[in-house]
Amino acid sequence: MIKIVVIDDEPLARSIVVEYLQSYPEVDIVQECNNGYEGLKAIQQHKPDLIFLDIQMPKISGFEMLELVEEMPAVIFTTAFDEYAMRAFEANAVDYLLKPFSKERFDKAFQKFLQQRGNSSAIKKTEDLLMNINHQAEEQNRIVVKNGSDIRIVPIDDICYIEAFDDYVKIFTKDSWYLKKKTMSSYEASLNEKQFLRVHRSFIINLQELTRIEPMEKNSHIALLKTGQRIPLSRSGYSRLKEKLGI
Repeated sequence: MIKIVVIDDEPLARSIVVEYLQSYPEVDIVQECNNGYEGLKAIQQHKPDLIFLDIQMPKISGFEMLELVEEMPAVIFTTAFDEYAMRAFEANAVDYLLKPFSKERFDKAFQKFLQQRGNSSAIKKTEDLLMNINHQAEEQNRIVVKNGSDIRIVPIDDICYIEAFDDYVKIFTKDSWYLKKKTMSSYEASLNEKQFLRVHRSFIINLQELTRIEPMEKNSHIALLKTGQRIPLSRSGYSRLKEKLGI
C-alpha cells in the first residue's frame, strides 16, 4: 500500500484530494491534517510515501514544515497561489497542483509520482531547494525550529548569532539555542544584510548584538557580543565588518 498524508487548512481542498484518490485502490490515506503542526507529527508517526501539501497555511507554511521533516517523503504541492509555482517545480517535487485542479490534472501528477517512486534523487533535490528557498515576506522575519517534540517560532531579532555544525547550523538566542538542518550559505543569502553579517566561515552575527571588536595575536580579531560570546573573525570577515560599520 502507498501511505499518503494530506495537509491543507481548507477542508474542501482536502476532501477533493481524498475523493480523487478513491480511484487508486493501492492508496492508504493514513491522515488528514489542517496545519503544518499536525502535518509534521503525522509524517513522523506514519512515515508516508507521499504527501499532498498546501504551501500557504496559518501558523507555519508548507515550506517551513518541510524544513523540519527528518525523513523527506515525496511531495505534491497543492495551492491557490501560482506565485510559488516556480519554487515547487525547481524543487523537483513530484508535481504542483494549482487550485482548483481537475481530476485529469490530478491523475497526471499522481502518475508522475508512481513513475518516480523510489527515486531518491528527486527527494534530495527537494531537500536542496529547501536549503536555498526564498521565503514569503512574513517568513523572513522568523525561523521555525524544533525543540524536542515542540515547534517554536524564533523572531529574527532574537537571534544573536548562527554557527555552522556539520550538516546543520546552531541558532543562538540570548537564552537558548536550536539545531536546524540548513546551510550557512542559505542564511547568509536570506537574512537581512543590514542586520546580519557572515564574519567567518562558521559564524553569522546579528550586528545589533555586537559590542566591540578586540584584537588577538597574529593580526586576528574577535567580535564580542552582548551575551559575552566571543566570535572569531576571519580576515575577510573582519574587512567586511569594518566596512559595514564604516571604520
